[in-house]
Amino acid sequence: MDISLIDWSRAQFALTAMYHWFFVPLTLGLSFLIAFMESIYVKTGDEEWKRITKFWMTLFGVNFAIGVATGIILEFEFGTNWSNYSWFVGDIFGAPLAIEGILAFFMESTFIAVMFFGWNKVSKKIHLLSTWLVAIGASLSALWILVANAWMQYPAGMRFNPDTARNEMVNFWEVLLSPVAVNKFLHTVQSGFVLASVFVIGVSSWYLLKNREKLLAKRSIVVAGVFGLVMSVFIIATGDQSARLMAQYQPMKFAAMENLYEGQTHAPLVALGVIRTDKTMTEHRKEDFLFKIEIPSILSYMAFLDPSAYVPGIKDLIHGNPERNIVSTTEKMEEGKIAVEALKEYKAAKEAGDMARADSARAELEANFSSFGYGFLKDEHEAIPPIKLTFYAFRIMVGLGFWFVLLFAVSLWLTLKKRIENKKWLYHCAIWSIPLVYLAAEMGWVVAEVGRQPWIIQDLMPTSAAVSKLTTGTVQLTFVLFAVTFTILLIAEIKIMLKQIKKGPKEGGNSHV
Repeated sequence: MDISLIDWSRAQFALTAMYHWFFVPLTLGLSFLIAFMESIYVKTGDEEWKRITKFWMTLFGVNFAIGVATGIILEFEFGTNWSNYSWFVGDIFGAPLAIEGILAFFMESTFIAVMFFGWNKVSKKIHLLSTWLVAIGASLSALWILVANAWMQYPAGMRFNPDTARNEMVNFWEVLLSPVAVNKFLHTVQSGFVLASVFVIGVSSWYLLKNREKLLAKRSIVVAGVFGLVMSVFIIATGDQSARLMAQYQPMKFAAMENLYEGQTHAPLVALGVIRTDKTMTEHRKEDFLFKIEIPSILSYMAFLDPSAYVPGIKDLIHGNPERNIVSTTEKMEEGKIAVEALKEYKAAKEAGDMARADSARAELEANFSSFGYGFLKDEHEAIPPIKLTFYAFRIMVGLGFWFVLLFAVSLWLTLKKRIENKKWLYHCAIWSIPLVYLAAEMGWVVAEVGRQPWIIQDLMPTSAAVSKLTTGTVQLTFVLFAVTFTILLIAEIKIMLKQIKKGPKEGGNSHV
């Protein structure tokens, strides 16, 4: 397999996914904030709340339209660039994507028309219901996509059919309600809620800085501050659960995230550290620290809720650790090769009509199938994900997450105490937090996706076996085309957003207080 083809295919998918993720979280969070604001309008009858709702709805509409365009391209890439993967898991992976398109997206797109064009055409309650259904539809749309992604990280509810060489779903509910799927959905949509809350507070702070639309800004800060603060508590909880699930089902990602080479009990968490690459350290891509600040025993507690628990390191996972019942990567590669050869033997025996030989080969395949993907690895080092990128991305995400908690708390407190006037330092912090919250969201996906390399399906299929038979030049060309197109779309969105923000809401309410 051409390594450059694999790298370019991965780069193209990463490009599309990261651009798509610029738009999705704002859609997820802003839809609920709009629903909250309209609920207050319907409850109070205050026309200023209607004006506020319409303003944020305009920004939501711009973002939603461009997000749909990038999402459609992303789904097509599974067939164009990753056809072997699509064949291997199509019976499972296709189901949630089909449900997303038929149910969630249909629901979302139907009621969004009422939400935008139904003012004064339907009753207040019907319009409010449509707004809430758009918000719920957006999250349901995310649910099915995240279920599909979670299955790649933790394949459940399936069996492998050697006759078709495909994985088949045997339990829909195990796929939908696997612990990884539930946690991934909650954590991801909550990150969207946090992002949208920071966005609303940042834009509102710009109005206060410019001495414009003070009532809109203050009311928006209260709604976004409460929503963001509550969601921040939940996202910390689901993030904590993510760490435990990672330690259980993806221990190599967990070790790479912490740059943990030697497994240990009472493992400390590196709160802050700088990795220094020593080219003489060639064994299993070992990375050393230039300096680090550790919190004793916290990593063990994060992983197993036991401060004295043993956390395996990269060395354990590569070499194995019989005392800890950790199987080495080399052994898994041997088992994987047995499984791959058994599949070939099974097909050959079936074609020859030798059912006894076929049954024997099938039994051998099933006994070793859990390591099937390792049979495609050529070197044990391939099982180690990029350590530096995973390590730093995690710390950027977590560090910024605590910054946003502080921003929500301070902004909300000052607004409720009517002391937010002339707090230019806070306005600037909130405005600059908008690009920072997008950075945090992207870093979360870097940890999730880069950290699980080389697997496109954990333990069952590496990216090297999943790629389509294309020429490298074709993928390079489409990469450039997509990069240019998505960049133009992003610039267009930012320009339209800035224009709408500078223009402000339509007149008709009390803009000052």
